[in-house]
Amino acid sequence: MASLPTLPKRFHSASVWALYGFGLLPAAYAFYLGATGQLPGNPVKEFEHLLGIWALRFLVATLAITPIRDLFGINWLRYRRALGLLAFYYVLMHFLAYMLLDQVLNVPAILADIARRPFITIGMAAFVMLIPLALTSNNWSIRKLGTRWNTLHRLAYLIAAAGALHFSMSVKVVGPDQMLYLGLVTVLLVWRLVRKPYLRRKRHAANAPARTAPGRA
Repeated sequence: MASLPTLPKRFHSASVWALYGFGLLPAAYAFYLGATGQLPGNPVKEFEHLLGIWALRFLVATLAITPIRDLFGINWLRYRRALGLLAFYYVLMHFLAYMLLDQVLNVPAILADIARRPFITIGMAAFVMLIPLALTSNNWSIRKLGTRWNTLHRLAYLIAAAGALHFSMSVKVVGPDQMLYLGLVTVLLVWRLVRKPYLRRKRHAANAPARTAPGRA
């Protein structure tokens, strides 16, 4: 398989910061559309939706980094932390838009929504689970937590599943967009289950010629 050109190491840090910059552009553009009255229908709900869908996109992109490396040999691990933090920033903005613009800090109404509307309950649970992942997305936490860091960050799969479910339950009719994200998250969850056996078989197949070569000679 032909490999993609490798970015020179001196550009790695700049490319990560560029990802943060480009990653926040959709939020800035959505805010501009809302501020200038260009969002259709209910602008607050539309703004919330745009922030939420981009959060889900970044969650899926974060989880896709590992299977892309395993299946295609493309190593974009340096971008995984930035993608995960972008997902958190969008979830946080989605939550703040709901709290401040939609509910205008009406705490009793917010608590009632969380308790009575399952899709909001699921979304809130996903947001709460995402907080410790964002707080520990740094080298100090990786060193301090050791193997517990990996265990904690496996929550990302549960969060992505909750996010896709939250998105699907927030509409009256599940359409192609909802099915797409449910399907993508399902594929990523299935890959998580079959990844170790696949890699074992791949290593075994790669080592087999080396073991049989002396006999053929």
